[in-house]
Amino acid sequence: MTRSIVVVSAGLANPSSTRLLADQLATATDLALRGHGDAADIIVIELRELAHPLADHLLTGFASGALAEAIETVRHADGLIAVTPVFAASYSGLFKMFFEVLEQDLLRGKPILLAATAGTARHSLVLEHAMRPLFSYLRAITVPTAVFAATEDFGGTGSGAFTERIATAAGELADLVLGSRRAVPSDPFEDVTPFDQLLKG
Repeated sequence: MTRSIVVVSAGLANPSSTRLLADQLATATDLALRGHGDAADIIVIELRELAHPLADHLLTGFASGALAEAIETVRHADGLIAVTPVFAASYSGLFKMFFEVLEQDLLRGKPILLAATAGTARHSLVLEHAMRPLFSYLRAITVPTAVFAATEDFGGTGSGAFTERIATAAGELADLVLGSRRAVPSDPFEDVTPFDQLLKG
C-alpha cells in the first residue's frame, strides 16, 4: 500500500539546508515504510513559493490557487514532515503563516515529524520550546524523536549519529502512519503511587 507523506519545507534559499534535511527525512521514511511492505508517495510543499498567496490569505481570509492545493494536500496526507529554518530563536514566520491558515482540526490526529535547521547547535531547543507546543495546540501527533541539523551535521564528524537520528525519527513516523503503538513511548507517570500512601510508608 502507498502512503501519502507530505513534506512542508520552509527554506528560503534554493537549494537550502532545510530542503536537504527534508529530503533526507523523506527518503528515510520511505525506507521505513518499505520495511513494513508499504511505500511512500512523497509530496513536497515549498513554502517560499507560497509566500504571496499566504500573505493574501491573511488579508482576505481566502485561499486560492497553489495555496488551496497545498492545504488540500496536507488534509489528505497520511503523515507530515515539517521542517523550518530557525530565525530569532524560533520557527520562521513563513512556516508559522502556513500552519496559521489551516482550518481548525485539519491536523487533528495526523502524525508529524518535526525538524529544524540552523547555523549552530545552540538553536536545537527550538524543536521542544517552539515547534512541539505549536503542533500540540493543533492537535497533531508529533513523533517522539525530532531532528535538528546544524551546519556541521551535513557531512561533519558527527554525521553517523545524525544519520541514526534521522532513521529513528523516520521509523517512528512510519509506525504512526501504519497505526502501530511502537512509536509511542509509555507514560512513566501512568502508574503512580498516591502521595498519601507514600506518607503512610
